[in-house]
Amino acid sequence: MDASTLELDALKFAKLAVVNDQVGKYKEAVFYYKEAAQALIYAEMAGSTLENIQEKISEYQERVQALYTAVQAQNIDPLKSKQHLDLERAHFLVTQAFDEDDKGNVEEAIELYSEAVELCLSTSNETTDQNLQTKLKQLARQALDRAESLKDSMSKSSMKDKPSAHKQSQNQPTRTFFPLGPDFSLNDKPATNKPAQNSESPRQRYTAEEIEVLRKTSKINGIEYVPFMSVDLRERFAFPMPYSDKFGKLALSPKQKAMFSRWVRPDEITNNPIMIYTVSSFSIKQTIVSDCSFVASLAISAAYERRYNKKLITSIIYPQNKKGEPEYNPCGKYMVKLHINGVPRKVIIDDFLPVDHNGELLCSYSNNKNELWVSLIEKAYMKVMGGYDFPGSNSNIDLHALTGWIPERIAMHSDNQAFDKESTFRMLYQRFHKGDVLITTATGVMSEEEGEKWGLVPTHAYAVLDIREYKTLRFLQLKNPWSHLRWKGRFCEKDERSWTPELQKYLNFDPRTAQKIDNGIFWITWEDLCQYYDVIYLSWNPSLFKESTCIHRMTLHKIENLLHWLFTRMMEKRFTTQVYAACKFTFSKIPTPYTINKRINGQWKGHSAGGCGNFRDTHKNNPIYQFNMEKAGPLLVELRGPRQYSVGFELITVSTSGDPGPSGFQKKSSGDYRCGFCYLEIDNVPGGIYNIIPTTFLPAQEGPFFLDFNSVIPIKVSQLQ
Repeated sequence: MDASTLELDALKFAKLAVVNDQVGKYKEAVFYYKEAAQALIYAEMAGSTLENIQEKISEYQERVQALYTAVQAQNIDPLKSKQHLDLERAHFLVTQAFDEDDKGNVEEAIELYSEAVELCLSTSNETTDQNLQTKLKQLARQALDRAESLKDSMSKSSMKDKPSAHKQSQNQPTRTFFPLGPDFSLNDKPATNKPAQNSESPRQRYTAEEIEVLRKTSKINGIEYVPFMSVDLRERFAFPMPYSDKFGKLALSPKQKAMFSRWVRPDEITNNPIMIYTVSSFSIKQTIVSDCSFVASLAISAAYERRYNKKLITSIIYPQNKKGEPEYNPCGKYMVKLHINGVPRKVIIDDFLPVDHNGELLCSYSNNKNELWVSLIEKAYMKVMGGYDFPGSNSNIDLHALTGWIPERIAMHSDNQAFDKESTFRMLYQRFHKGDVLITTATGVMSEEEGEKWGLVPTHAYAVLDIREYKTLRFLQLKNPWSHLRWKGRFCEKDERSWTPELQKYLNFDPRTAQKIDNGIFWITWEDLCQYYDVIYLSWNPSLFKESTCIHRMTLHKIENLLHWLFTRMMEKRFTTQVYAACKFTFSKIPTPYTINKRINGQWKGHSAGGCGNFRDTHKNNPIYQFNMEKAGPLLVELRGPRQYSVGFELITVSTSGDPGPSGFQKKSSGDYRCGFCYLEIDNVPGGIYNIIPTTFLPAQEGPFFLDFNSVIPIKVSQLQ
């Protein structure tokens, strides 16, 4: 986004902040002051030449501080009555009816108009509020007139020459009325802007084999999530009664259950629910659901949309208005498009959300409590994952589900000898500022004492909001999805020695202001990130691959032409995938040298799951298997375990029969720990005795595992412990 656009954003948010501030709507004012300040920060980064820009940023941030006390003391307005909510639902029915009417879908329009009429009349009989009755009757009369007009047109139309409902509607008498204010009228036809599309239109030309695979892969956790098709843009969202998901409420996590009071709809906790005020990464807050990687992914996607003005997040939520903007639905039904099992799929949810006894949400939410997009997108993803009782994932999986962008993982720990600190930073810096990539990062295993010392959460995901260079220093701006708990090392807000006035100005960071409120956002040097964090997750913009690559969709029967280990795993369960490469490529079957297979069924039972090598005290408790290769030859070892656990193994040389030559080794590992499956393939293993140690990444985890030894050389396997 260019500087002038950001300046206009800042002006718009500042005006909204002042208006809300003046009328005493302090929560809204705080929200918009924050957004105005952030827009100016981005404008300055983009080269803005506005005078006194730093003073304006400070002014907005100081006003936020001043209003916090007023926000906490502000009384909550009484919630709307049932009859008022019925009026809003009837209004939504009429607007949806008008959309169908305008498209020429006569039968659908008549049904929606009729339901609106019935709802208005029944609600009118329930209330004694004269003003409310008048609005209900006006809306009912308008809907009834239009429904009768359409019915009359249908009855007069001949079968041979049936004029379109849209043309007939132009000859009908019109009536001007404002049942909900001057912004709404059936006779003021809205602009026929097509909904904005962020990505390619849904692909529908599937082969028979692909359709069969998609049919079998659509059922996830007992619910079918069919591929998102063009016809889904006509999904019905308006109902006389609030919509409830036929699959019931989502399963709660143990932490949620301990605090849970009830399920509520948005209109039960706020008087002015809205889908989106503005897409902001700073307003997103994770609570007690263990989905930090998803919330970090949502934050970085929102930051990208805001910075580059591309609808990365808002394009996946429905219903949408004619401008392609997601809108609040008083009928309580929503559709979210997520990329699951290889293709975009539609996820239908209702708007029930869990709260505690104080009425606070037990799910992620926006700091502007009227906004719903954060909670509803999270709910859709949690539904696919089986409920809020979610064991966690990683940002590669989550970012791909949200955006369809192509994932890549870079391990920074000492075991990854391929990691190049200098070239990786240069790549991240250049690609981030070109808008080519979304970035998150995650910590590894650390003790509670170490985490407390450095202000870090072990095995926790963070969103990367910015990357900057200043002289010899290199910085990343991170956001903790919790919206609190920040880095305590160099260049934290309390490190007065390191922050110079010039650096503060360059990074738009005031340590003294930051000390007043912990929002979970901080700057950290690249060197410290590499030392205290474990992995970087990247998601690449698919448009980078369109012209320079050959993209090929594959069904199961084609997958066997890729890699042996992938094929053996896919035989157990069909699923779809999509392959990208940096150049054109072809597929051919890889000749497999493996003819002998020995499978070991094992069990991790708490004590025997000693964790990876980072856990020195318990690592020795892991099971150990020993095998003897009679002579040198190729070897493929595969480890399968519970999907929710990251697993890996080590191959250790005990002794070799003769000179091992250049192919000899002391220890090899299966590489980065991966969810539920890993493998190690060696072209030439010297004959001899070897130990295999299968492990989960964290200790004390339980479940079955399977070790497969594939070799053309006879092997004998025995268990040591």
